[in-house]
Amino acid sequence: MEPITKIANELGLNEDHLIPYGRHKAKISLEALKKPDDYRGKLVVVTGITPTPAGEGKTTTAIGLTQGMGRLGHKVSVNLREPTLGPIFGIKGGGTGGGMARVVPEDEINIHFTGDAHAVGSAHNLLAALVENEVFRGSIPGLESSGLMWNRVTDASDRGLRQVVSGIGGVNFGPLREARFDIVSASEIMAILALASGLDDLRDRLNRIVIGETSEGEPVNVEQLGFAGSLMTLLHQTVMPNLVQTMEGQPSIIHAGPFGNIAHGCSSIIADKMALGYADYVITEAGFASDLGFEKFMHIKTRQSGLLPSCAVLVASARALKWHGGIRRRDLGNPDPDAVIAGADNLIHHIGIVRSFGLPCVVAINRFGTDSPEELAAVKKIAIDAGAISAVECDGYAQGGAGGEDLAQAVIDASQDTTTITYAYPTNASAEDKVLALAQTIYNASDVSWSPGAQRRLRYFESKGWGDLPICMAKTHLSISHDQSLKGRPGNYTFPITDIRASVGAGFLYALAGPIQTLPGLPTRPRALDMDVTLDGEVIGLS
Repeated sequence: MEPITKIANELGLNEDHLIPYGRHKAKISLEALKKPDDYRGKLVVVTGITPTPAGEGKTTTAIGLTQGMGRLGHKVSVNLREPTLGPIFGIKGGGTGGGMARVVPEDEINIHFTGDAHAVGSAHNLLAALVENEVFRGSIPGLESSGLMWNRVTDASDRGLRQVVSGIGGVNFGPLREARFDIVSASEIMAILALASGLDDLRDRLNRIVIGETSEGEPVNVEQLGFAGSLMTLLHQTVMPNLVQTMEGQPSIIHAGPFGNIAHGCSSIIADKMALGYADYVITEAGFASDLGFEKFMHIKTRQSGLLPSCAVLVASARALKWHGGIRRRDLGNPDPDAVIAGADNLIHHIGIVRSFGLPCVVAINRFGTDSPEELAAVKKIAIDAGAISAVECDGYAQGGAGGEDLAQAVIDASQDTTTITYAYPTNASAEDKVLALAQTIYNASDVSWSPGAQRRLRYFESKGWGDLPICMAKTHLSISHDQSLKGRPGNYTFPITDIRASVGAGFLYALAGPIQTLPGLPTRPRALDMDVTLDGEVIGLS
């Protein structure tokens, strides 16, 4: 690894704008932000097909692409979300890429990094304690425990905290209420951090957080309670993005970590603005597949930031298509071009999602050692026939930047033309129309059903003037639909909205489709069992 000062210097950052956290990572002062007229870079968003047990390697591909662009002589930055501890120790492991396409220092990025996630969790739970104290003291007329909407968060996958009763023990133990925990990456404060444009905007968004409603149905927000200042004391340093590097020395700005299936799933607007002022190309990743993180990138992040991507990279693999084609996981290493073709509908649909926004789509075929030439040729033909501008193999895992050069050139070529962005819904559409548009255009459903409770909540939100906010859909990442058991390209079904919540500070309505959990649970064998520290202090088992 190079000293972080060298990485910053090569990007063009002034050393005075760095706040070092050791030798290999640093925060970047907001003073380094350039004005939009001085942006030099093109923004490229990386997404993928529906995740499978076979592996797609979206983050690995994004990093390999970045290293490939570096080898071609371009100044480039890869902007990623901060990993979250729940999946790291649960089912996923580290979120820093794999093989020869990784961002480093891997152990520090994955575990505590610069403390941003801890600050978000602390601020969220401080607000919960302050709010419950107001109820306990009776400070806000009509605000009772039954009207509270603000719960607590943890960064552990702990299903025992999904639904709890707090305040047990008598009158002196706090207001008795049924509550829940969400994971930190699902916190509205995490979403706010990812969408804020600076300190003033961060404060304004915190003030707009609605923590509950009075017995007369009037919303109560942070501004009314006067809590924004205390939250800012915990959060003011988190707005500065974090600078690290790839294994080949390209800069990587990692900042904010909202979940892709239960939040909007994108790294921060500030990170992209910072990188666009210095790099020729900014590679950013959206969480999970194009029906989740990418859709939210376009409808939420792009619309709030005004930063328009020039190109989208859609990551797929022959193994993943075989899985969608019905092949068992243990047999995915066996050459089977017919199975690739059988699973084509998932890739075709995701290409269609990208193209529906008016973006050129480059399909990145993440290559595995067991892939046959016939399988790779089949993926390329499927992609081109579906309207992808190109389909290119990427072998960043095994070869690093050398394996990403062809993809890098394809992305450069695709990014040169001016694009006209189109959206699935206009900003002034009703919430119901927005959900219907997403269901039909993105999730391939025929219709939408609303639970009575969700309808009542929506009517309430509309009465308070929040009905025109964009929709952030919380649904399974394991299917285009709401049902994780449905592989490929499900269609002709009804998309169910079971609940809806308002994240007024973040600036969206948070709709839940089906039995989605906002706090993951641990698998039968958690990844935590594979992790340890050697006698010389090296963390093992993260990737």
